[in-house]
Amino acid sequence: MNRMIIDGLAFALPLFIMAVGGIYSEQSGITNLALEGFQGVGAFTGALFVIMSAGVLKPGSLPQILLAFAAAMAGGAVYSLLHALLCIRFRANMVISGIVINILAMAVTVYLTKQLNPLLTGAPSDKFQLGVSMRITIPVLSNIPVLGVVFKDLYLFEIWIVLLAVIAWFILYKSRFGLRLRACGDHPQAVDAAGVRVERIRLWAVLVSGALSGFAGMCFAYSISASFSSAIYAGYGYLAIAAMIFGNWKILPALGACLLFGFARSGGNEIVLLLQMPGAYADLVMILPYLLTLLLLVFFSGNNQAPRALGEVYEKGKR
Repeated sequence: MNRMIIDGLAFALPLFIMAVGGIYSEQSGITNLALEGFQGVGAFTGALFVIMSAGVLKPGSLPQILLAFAAAMAGGAVYSLLHALLCIRFRANMVISGIVINILAMAVTVYLTKQLNPLLTGAPSDKFQLGVSMRITIPVLSNIPVLGVVFKDLYLFEIWIVLLAVIAWFILYKSRFGLRLRACGDHPQAVDAAGVRVERIRLWAVLVSGALSGFAGMCFAYSISASFSSAIYAGYGYLAIAAMIFGNWKILPALGACLLFGFARSGGNEIVLLLQMPGAYADLVMILPYLLTLLLLVFFSGNNQAPRALGEVYEKGKR
């Protein structure tokens, strides 16, 4: 049971911070299916930094990990500019833009990984090997009965995600910027009438989604994959979108959905180990979060209410 909780949190929290990025984008009115691509490019950028800095920074050291996550956030944010440019400047269809960006991200990053590996490591490979991030156990709190397991064997990024989520929640719901961002998704004309540029608010929202998704991608690269490769494009971005929708575009309910997905995945793995099933069944268990996503969306999505201007291209002066 303890291992199920530990592994479930390690999978759920990166999904959650990616969903928070999606919430920022869609609350501003920009439909964002590109989270999968953002997290892939972020993971690629962070992994590339790790490989390039191996001769300067100690592999697996805290400074290297911190800078790798910073690079991943920067990479995701820069790549998200493409989605913002297409949707805001050129008024492209937001759904098509997101799908194209996902396909482009996978193609370009996998190609560059194959081309750069011989130059950087001296050996041909289709992946950047990273290893697994360090884990920590929080003293005192880890000794609390029942709840103490939550504070055991934590990846460093799990603590950072909690801090980022608190900051993101405060900005979205308690700041003037957050109020304007949410208004852009419901009444962009009112925001425009107040003298605030809707396009600028939406641009920042998309940048936030790119940065947080890049952070999440690096989390997966440093934990589940222990490397960057095409395997990073496993549908995590789409799970985050499902959690966002199931959570009704609100941060705390989205956390609940991500925890559900995380524990479904880790619980399935525990069942396979407990019953000593063949390895093929372990692969079958990997579909549990996606199957759960389908069931949740079928039975609960009818009651969800998206931002009223979501997906609408804003034209200044239009009423």
